[in-house]
Amino acid sequence: MDFLRPASWEEALAAKAEHPTAVPIAGGTDVMVEINFDHRRPEYLLDLNRIGELREWEAGADTVRLGASVPYTDIMENLRAELPGLALASHTVASPQIRNRGGVGGNLGTASPAGDAHPALLAAGCEVEVESVRGSRLIPIDAFYTGVKRNALAADELIRAVHIKKADGPQQYSKVGTRNAMVIAVCAFGIALHPGTRTVRTGIGSAAPTPIRAKAAEEFLNAALEEGGFWDSRKIITPSIAKQFADLASGAANPIDDVRGTASYRRHAVGIMARRTLGWTWESYRGTGRTTEGVA
Repeated sequence: MDFLRPASWEEALAAKAEHPTAVPIAGGTDVMVEINFDHRRPEYLLDLNRIGELREWEAGADTVRLGASVPYTDIMENLRAELPGLALASHTVASPQIRNRGGVGGNLGTASPAGDAHPALLAAGCEVEVESVRGSRLIPIDAFYTGVKRNALAADELIRAVHIKKADGPQQYSKVGTRNAMVIAVCAFGIALHPGTRTVRTGIGSAAPTPIRAKAAEEFLNAALEEGGFWDSRKIITPSIAKQFADLASGAANPIDDVRGTASYRRHAVGIMARRTLGWTWESYRGTGRTTEGVA
């Protein structure tokens, strides 16, 4: 196994073009596990740790440009107001040591359905900035996941940053695990209210072959909130609406049985998390200030 260590972004792109099979490594929290268990033996490792710009972020008027290697700890400490859903998800990632090393780019590159950042990214709405020696492009998050641990990157492309919409309403994230730390999600759910467009977006993790949105649940809830005048009145969402939203979210899941949980349990848990996070975000929208509850 050869170790490539570029000193600049341009050198990294050149190395990836010359060695398309090279596996990028920054935090290493996913790649090293696979190598240590002999599940993967790449010909080349492409170390991106010397490229400081990947650990930088910039908050614009409407979006945050988050470098691919910005550690989860920095997201938690510095971007809680702009990206509350992702900050909550970051709190659930493994241990403090891993949160100091891992970043969103690693989750996206691995594209595991159990990646903690995916539900929050789907709910918030974002674009993934990727680049090669041929140029750069933005991939909408809804088009990024193409299969089990597969993404839309070309062989010579690297993830440079993620452009995430700044929160214009409450966001929540909930995760079920077999313990409280150092755990892969049994399932996870993210939700974001977007009052500016009067829409709700969701994200489901570890309950389908890829991270997904509960689109039927979103469409139902968007219509119910609009037709019932909820956005303007800020009245309490009725139990029947909440139940239907939860049932549709559960129905969007397509999980498997494995050592962490059964498919039926995952579907049930997704529905419970959908109902609870909807309640928490809506209560926050109504002005009660409950913006940090519910991380499970």
